[in-house]
Amino acid sequence: MKKWQDILGINARNSHYLSYNTWRGRQIADSKLKTKEVLSHYSLSCPELLAIFKDRDDIHRFTWENLPDNFVLKPSGGYGGEGILVIRKKSRWAGEWELMDGEIVDIADLRFHAQEILAGRFSLHNTPDIAFIEERIKIIKVFRKYTHQGTPDIRVIVFNKVPVMAMLRLPTLESGGKANLHQGAIGVGIDLATGVTTYGVRHNELVKYVPGTRRKLNGLRIPYWDEILLAAVRAQERIPFLGFLGIDFVISKNRGPLILELNARPGLSIQICNRAGLNKRLERVERLEVRSAEHGVKITKALFGASFADKVSTLGSPRVIGAYERVQILDSKGRKISVLAKIDTGADRSSLDRKLADELGLLREDNIIFTRKYKSAIGKHQKRPVISLTFYLAGKKIETVADVVDRSSLRTKMLIGARDIKDFVINPSR
Repeated sequence: MKKWQDILGINARNSHYLSYNTWRGRQIADSKLKTKEVLSHYSLSCPELLAIFKDRDDIHRFTWENLPDNFVLKPSGGYGGEGILVIRKKSRWAGEWELMDGEIVDIADLRFHAQEILAGRFSLHNTPDIAFIEERIKIIKVFRKYTHQGTPDIRVIVFNKVPVMAMLRLPTLESGGKANLHQGAIGVGIDLATGVTTYGVRHNELVKYVPGTRRKLNGLRIPYWDEILLAAVRAQERIPFLGFLGIDFVISKNRGPLILELNARPGLSIQICNRAGLNKRLERVERLEVRSAEHGVKITKALFGASFADKVSTLGSPRVIGAYERVQILDSKGRKISVLAKIDTGADRSSLDRKLADELGLLREDNIIFTRKYKSAIGKHQKRPVISLTFYLAGKKIETVADVVDRSSLRTKMLIGARDIKDFVINPSR
């Protein structure tokens, strides 16, 4: 991590950021069944609910023989991943199933486990609970070589309708096939801009490889990444009582991203596997006015794209460009407009002339990501829009953000900064 002061500690989380979560919001997040009810009401996808057990009579009246080959038996108010029974497949004999570790359970075992859930064995304060059964989401192909038996999940932390950090959680032999870091699962940071995995951590120690292999944990591209970010923000939009929220996703082969559960007190080890602190990120978005889910995702990609993603290897030789290059900018109608641009490795972000941006329709409200303040050369404080920009450089499509400035007195109407030319080799003599 770059700076220790960027790290969010548990005291700061509890005293400040958890204050954005009301009692009503926590009641929803702390109950997996209430979460399902709210998500379903707003057409946000989650695993299918198969059965609910509120008392012993429900358990004994239920026809367990009709359950599918695989499913999950859970406590509604379970804490720390405890009490979750994952059924992998039916066993050889009727009324028997096989767990993820190969252990065989029968109807009597399932009934007993459901009764323990009702008694509150797995709840936070040992208070009576509700048991339920939901569909088991199987491991999709892209994750099969990275996980041990269980289905990985993806945690996204959202604050003020902006995703601020994410990680992939991979079940291991030690975790018993569960995606629970406290039980030995691996957490892998995810670059928010691209959905590419970055750094792995297990028991708060950095790891590079899947246990027992030489398969690297970094460089894995998460499927449906944009859809996951959008769904995360939309979930917070629908539950405004949870301003600081962890949202867990699983990916279904047939249905795409599904919201598994909400967490009103997301853990902080996500900072280790991202090698970044939450504190600074939360401060940057706390007072932003976020207009929509799409706007929130744009802010995320503009502010929190990790430099690691630029290190992911690309096919072919790097393109060679000169100090000045003609680029094609996409205007608001998707047309390509040819513009001469200056290549400047001394500038971090690209910039576009204000008049040109206006002519191209790029200063419309839904294309302005945010407005930032800066001090001019004469010491005057001014506001500068930061917009979403797509252009083609040497045949490569680049989707980025750019400052809007007055370049009327300069040779070129566009400047391309260092963050947008990392895949290029610059030859000033061209």
